[in-house]
Amino acid sequence: MTQILTRNCPPELLQQLGGQGVPPLLARLYAARGVTDASEVDYALKGLLPFGGLKNIHAMAARLADAIAARQRLLVVADYDADGATACTVAVRGLAALGAVIDFIVPNRFEYGYGLTPEIVALAAQQQPDIIVTVDNGIASVAGVAAARARGIEVLITDHHLPGDTLPDALIVNPNQPGCEFASKHLAGVGVMFYVLMAVRAEMRQRGVFAHGGEPNLGELLDIVALGTVADVVKLDRNNRILVDAGLRRMRSGKLAPGIAALFRVAGRAAHKANAFDLGFTIGPRLNAAGRLDDMSLGIACLLAGSEEVATPLAQELDRLNRERRAIEHGMQDEALTVLSGIDAANHYTLTLYRDDWHQGVVGLVASRLKERYHRPSIVFAPGDEGEIKGSGRSIPGFHLRDALDMVSKRHDGLLLKFGGHAMAAGLTIREQDFDTFRQAFEQVARQLLDESALTRVWETDGSLQPRELCLDIAETLAAEVWGQGFPPPTFNDRFHIVSQRLVGGKHLKLRLAKGNVECDGMLFNHGDWLPQQVDAVYQLAANEWQGRKELQIYIQHWQPA
Repeated sequence: MTQILTRNCPPELLQQLGGQGVPPLLARLYAARGVTDASEVDYALKGLLPFGGLKNIHAMAARLADAIAARQRLLVVADYDADGATACTVAVRGLAALGAVIDFIVPNRFEYGYGLTPEIVALAAQQQPDIIVTVDNGIASVAGVAAARARGIEVLITDHHLPGDTLPDALIVNPNQPGCEFASKHLAGVGVMFYVLMAVRAEMRQRGVFAHGGEPNLGELLDIVALGTVADVVKLDRNNRILVDAGLRRMRSGKLAPGIAALFRVAGRAAHKANAFDLGFTIGPRLNAAGRLDDMSLGIACLLAGSEEVATPLAQELDRLNRERRAIEHGMQDEALTVLSGIDAANHYTLTLYRDDWHQGVVGLVASRLKERYHRPSIVFAPGDEGEIKGSGRSIPGFHLRDALDMVSKRHDGLLLKFGGHAMAAGLTIREQDFDTFRQAFEQVARQLLDESALTRVWETDGSLQPRELCLDIAETLAAEVWGQGFPPPTFNDRFHIVSQRLVGGKHLKLRLAKGNVECDGMLFNHGDWLPQQVDAVYQLAANEWQGRKELQIYIQHWQPA
């Protein structure tokens, strides 16, 4: 079932924003997203929350400043996704600019798994670091920190994930750790590392290190921060929107890292028109492909490249891996749909699938596709270590996936070998022989926590547009804003007359749409059947550019006969 709802737009907020000079359509969109004052969409960097609100930040800054002064060897241990790669890049570039002796390693997903494990500590020890600095991981690495301490290696943890019952015995900066009063709990791992750098620079400034010059401009890292923040799909609260907006402005002005410039080029996108969609759906997936299919060291090397000449072949390889990833994903998705064709998904609260020939690096993407198609919490497994299988899950609103897995774990002692994650995404490891037991236990928990209304897909829209608002200027205005997770891009709902339609690419509909006296082009992707003459459509506006010509295009996301 599908339900279409219009976002609530409080009249008093609409009036207040309009009175502060916000244009009518933007005022309506902002008010529906809880913006109460025009200052909340002022993204000047001076509006960033001060770093002092982060627990342990001053102690972390002092320790790193001491390490830099003493020329101690720092080693960054990163996660293998886009957030981990960007956080590693920011750490290496930022700390090096501050004078650190620094290197990095990133675990290979298939050999070592996630986080600072004792195995990764043993690998790191080969480089003889004095200090390990984790980025985008570490909050759950109790055993890994203990292993490092046993080897005489100090660990500093920067992370943003939710903590477990026990914290590692290390200095931790994480907005989600107990006792941290930082007002934004939604920093990505790269955002946390950027804040640490600001604190270290301030500490060194106070010590007089830059009295004769040499203070680095950390703003040069904001394009990397923006990429990781959007790609990790964290909530774009105002603080994160400030970071993303600053990074996008650097990209549009040509001040972007050579690696990001190369990724834009191989993707066929224009960096001078960069928006959050580009980061989330074009650049981010190419960076993530390295961690999914190969080794994220490739992605980090691309981001660290000092010139486009060095970055271009790395970006080309990332683009090739992304095409390979898409092919694997589509094959697995087709196989998953074949399995589900014999199942009445409407009678299930969850979807849990496994095949022994599926690819571990792509299961999360397939779970996401199944969740989108069936609107059910979905977990997809692939073979892991001997006798084990590794799953990645995606959830729907109202169902906290990590908490649900915690309930399964407590009800079935020993069933989950490892698990972790967030409300909307999580990962876990179980024994292959326990797959059916887990599937039934997960379904049982979902039936306890969900009801039929939660299993109804809801399209939230911003209502209707006037025919005069169906124009290129408005599409470009909307594209320049910072939209994303928790601050959703504008979606509208209108009735259109289908003037013409034709199939393109064998599976997409190219449309000519009319509303009132206005006609415009539209696209309905992955739909090969003809539409009726009139449809009620949920859609987004896009400024499409082809062969130097710009035009408005409507992307239909959902439709039903009028």
